[in-house]
Amino acid sequence: MAEGERAEQSGSGLGRPPREGEAGALERADALKSQANEYFKGKDYENAVKYYSEAIDLNPSNAIYYGNRSLAYLRTECYGYALSDATMAIELDKKYIKGYYRRATSNMALGKFKAALRDYETVVKVKPNDKDAKMKYQECNKIVKQKAFERAIASDEHKRSVVDSLDIESMTIEDEYSGPKLDNGKVTLAFMKELMQWYKDQKKLHRKCAYQILVQVKEVLVTLPTLVETTLKETEKVTVCGDTHGQYYDLLNIFELNGLPSETNPYIFNGDFVDRGSFSVEVILTLFGFKLLYPDHFHLLRGNHETDNMNQIYGFEGEVKAKYTAQMFALFSEVFEWLPLAQCINGKVLIMHGGLFSEDGVTLDDIRKIERNRQPPDSGPMCDLLWSDPQPQNGRSVSKRGVSCQFGPDVTKSFLERNQLDYIIRSHEVKPEGYEVTHEGKCITVFSAPNYCDQMGNKGSYIHLRGSDLRPEFHQFTAVPHPNVKPMAYANTLLQLGMM
Repeated sequence: MAEGERAEQSGSGLGRPPREGEAGALERADALKSQANEYFKGKDYENAVKYYSEAIDLNPSNAIYYGNRSLAYLRTECYGYALSDATMAIELDKKYIKGYYRRATSNMALGKFKAALRDYETVVKVKPNDKDAKMKYQECNKIVKQKAFERAIASDEHKRSVVDSLDIESMTIEDEYSGPKLDNGKVTLAFMKELMQWYKDQKKLHRKCAYQILVQVKEVLVTLPTLVETTLKETEKVTVCGDTHGQYYDLLNIFELNGLPSETNPYIFNGDFVDRGSFSVEVILTLFGFKLLYPDHFHLLRGNHETDNMNQIYGFEGEVKAKYTAQMFALFSEVFEWLPLAQCINGKVLIMHGGLFSEDGVTLDDIRKIERNRQPPDSGPMCDLLWSDPQPQNGRSVSKRGVSCQFGPDVTKSFLERNQLDYIIRSHEVKPEGYEVTHEGKCITVFSAPNYCDQMGNKGSYIHLRGSDLRPEFHQFTAVPHPNVKPMAYANTLLQLGMM
């Protein structure tokens, strides 16, 4: 396999000599698995999954096939499918150690740390001298204990705001700091231009300025409804961007191509500003700065990565702690909880990060009533808005991610009719062209992180919507170079080390 992992060779997987007629099928299955391994090495995970699946069809009792497909699913963030395959591999062969590794990694990715710990425990018992297994067990155990500690504190006292324990006024800006400063405590266009250049040069904003932005943006977000409703006049347009995921230099490129935000050039950024890319602090503070500068013309919606569990695993928490402090991450967490969950344009286009709902009958009024100031629950409308995905077939099915659901064209049609909407725009999924139109034009995906994680080779895109007709106009762009800091540089070490 790729990333230091060799493709596993396999026998019949039947636990007995093959009967006459079976041998040919088993040989074909193994040949398909070998083809899949080659696709995996070339990072063509879609074809790898396809050929592993064909091998499984011919020989459904081979644990290694499921284990290998699980790894391919992990690489494409289909954590629900990866979890299911790893579980099947273990059921077929209780001694298949890589199955436990894969299942643990899937659970880690989903923030299910206790379940992951159980599998790492199994591996350590079977391989007591394996340093890597021991290290992963210890790291996971540390997270489980930390989570228990956080829960105990939260239930012990009413959650106090980090803002209450800050004394920003007494923070001094040292004479040697020559970077951008707020103008009498206010964000100005001059400050934003200086900030973007400062960040482009890989310099750090002074912590006092970062805290000022965070405290002020929280004050703005708290006043907003869960469903933001905006009107575009005939002559106006808005730009809708999808995931940016800490890809700061690509964010600057969007502004270069499409113009800086202003009252006449409004933007909506549809969640997942942070994690994975290693310039997440720069992305989010730039976006928050523009939110303060143009509160009514620069909109930010929450994504599934503006949450504690994701930030703990995929890098943002580690990045904030490396560049600033744990206290600042706690304040980011508070601010994220106040981000709106959806936006409606002219009562006709609904924008959310993930997608539609696990149950029928949800109305815009139900969205308005969601209490968003919290970490998202594991199910329900708030979870769905952040996590769900469209699927080509009618109905709903279990999510490939292991959270929320997948919804079909009939679900979309019914929701739009009930709420007198024309279509939805969502993000949440990397697309080769940067966007995708599905469900007969009623469900549009936009993704704005080109060459995602430096390896997907996808384009990015953004959408123009004009008040005159609200027809989506797609603009594609490609990745630009960035300094040599790899994606996931601040991610949890259990994910950095590759997947055994």
